[in-house]
Amino acid sequence: MAIPIENIYYLLCYAWDTLEEKEKVKVSVDDSPEILDLFTKVLINGARILLKRGIEKDYITETKDMAGVKGKLELSPTLKSGIYLKQRTVCTHDEFSANILSNQILLSTIYRILRTREVNAQLKSQIKSLVWLFAGIEPIDLSHRVFNSVRLHRNNRFYAFLLKVCRIIYENTLPTEKPGQFHFVDFSRDRFKMQKLFEAFLRNFYRREFPHWKVRSEHLSWQFSVTDEEHRAYVPIMKTDISITNEQGKIIIDAKYYQESMATQYDREKLHSTNLYQLFSYLMNHRSADPDTRRTRGMLLYPTTSAELDLDYWYDEHLIQIKTVNLNQHWALIEERLKNIQHGK
Repeated sequence: MAIPIENIYYLLCYAWDTLEEKEKVKVSVDDSPEILDLFTKVLINGARILLKRGIEKDYITETKDMAGVKGKLELSPTLKSGIYLKQRTVCTHDEFSANILSNQILLSTIYRILRTREVNAQLKSQIKSLVWLFAGIEPIDLSHRVFNSVRLHRNNRFYAFLLKVCRIIYENTLPTEKPGQFHFVDFSRDRFKMQKLFEAFLRNFYRREFPHWKVRSEHLSWQFSVTDEEHRAYVPIMKTDISITNEQGKIIIDAKYYQESMATQYDREKLHSTNLYQLFSYLMNHRSADPDTRRTRGMLLYPTTSAELDLDYWYDEHLIQIKTVNLNQHWALIEERLKNIQHGK
């Protein structure tokens, strides 16, 4: 499924909940045929914004040898090293520094881009010229643990956005046979990664566009009777992709990402049977003594890059819908389609 790069960028920014930050980092996608070039432009513009307002600093604890005494004197290493004979000591002290984890990740990602062969040469030159911004900052080895260790707060949302870009670059660059060089893997061709992205996008899209609605991922309980309560431990968890409660009732959405939204059986297009079974199971197990639960609407929602699909079925009072959203069109039309879907159009 060939989705325009601009729309992939929108999907990511909705999934990350960083639309305001996206507007600050204005990038043109017209001359960015590859998604890694787009990410590189984002980091270039983002670094320039940081230059204007100042790179974030914080207090870090350092232990090093120095002339005189500052902070806490580390007596044992001072005596063992013998540096006291040169009128130097080993001390531990707090220093207000830019050499903090968030800046280290940004710098390390810049170096990673410079060693990735797919990046446009002109963009490499531009991002290389920004390295001087990070004077006094030490590059580090990137890992999932490093990204998870960053402490973010409301006042550094812009950093959070740039670090998400850094993370997706890290997760999709692999070492090559040449030491120190990397190859970028286009994640938009990975169905499982795009499945997660599509779910997160839809959930945050409806949260942002309809803030008065209750939008969440919901755990449902199997409506099973058992003779032994220990048997329940073997039943798998049932969790919806998106559950929406609004003034019209409740909608359970199962978001699915395939290269083709329909399966083919005997040369005829059919719905993916397992998706239909799953949605039906959600509706049946969501039922309770509350009569409103018997009118919950169920929806299978697929992305497509061709003609839209609108199918309606009924089971008792449940409306079961199969819908698509064409991601190969202007973003305003995508927004309109998703809003209309939720309003039953």
